[in-house]
Amino acid sequence: MTCGDVAALSCPSCRGPLGFEGTLAGEHLDRGTLRCGRCAGEWPVEDGIPDLVDEAEVRGLDRLMRFFYDLGAPLHDPAVRYLLPLLQGSSEEALREAYMPRLELGGLVCRDGGLPARILEVGVGGGGNLPWLERELPADVSAEFWGLDLSRNMLEQCRSRLARHRGRPMRLLLANAHALPFADGSVDRVFSVGGIAGFHDPRRALAEMARVARPGTPIVVVDEQLDPDRAHSLYHRLMFRALTLYDPAPRCPRAHLPPDAVDVAEEQASRFYYCLTFRMPSGRGMP
Repeated sequence: MTCGDVAALSCPSCRGPLGFEGTLAGEHLDRGTLRCGRCAGEWPVEDGIPDLVDEAEVRGLDRLMRFFYDLGAPLHDPAVRYLLPLLQGSSEEALREAYMPRLELGGLVCRDGGLPARILEVGVGGGGNLPWLERELPADVSAEFWGLDLSRNMLEQCRSRLARHRGRPMRLLLANAHALPFADGSVDRVFSVGGIAGFHDPRRALAEMARVARPGTPIVVVDEQLDPDRAHSLYHRLMFRALTLYDPAPRCPRAHLPPDAVDVAEEQASRFYYCLTFRMPSGRGMP
């Protein structure tokens, strides 16, 4: 992340502008502080990753899920690739191919003034969606990839993937989905996969995604739900319960969408995962 990238961020406490003070590694941030020009809040930067998490706002289930993701970070991507197909009977590739088209990346264009389009993944984990983003995005479209997560260890896994990646870079942030560090309407695509059921307040997280998304753009949320229109064996029911022990009743959070959401579409992406897509209308009052 460069000093120029910092201009895209806003203070998660007051949404004021941030400026960097510290040392650089070449043109990239190394260590220092992001300081808010409005509330004077300070957010550390360590090893090139800004920490924009207010620990007082990390509550209940957030803390529990962060602990488990930090603990199991090296095993996360292998589990998705090899264990998930055994549990639900379909591949990782099939699941990603079911939800990635909902982002409508083929219709993405540069921002006003020719600035790169901005794509944000909330709960980026190990960055497993990165190859699919590259595949779906037209080669002639200039775009910035941004990924944030509450787990530092998962971000380190993502950084390891990026070191082998030969496509567009991704800017990484340690941040809370309940207080996204972006200005209103400043992101051209927003999506979250496999995380929202572990947020302590899904309604607030959805409102934050809606706030930062440019009006009219698709917002895509994917997480666990046992397909209600499909017959399931005892094996599948037990495997689904094992996968979702942290949630007594995993289901699509459609009821938690902002009341003015439009073009709402709920579908089942696989036996164990739903895909929820919605947009916010132009001219809406921001929360």
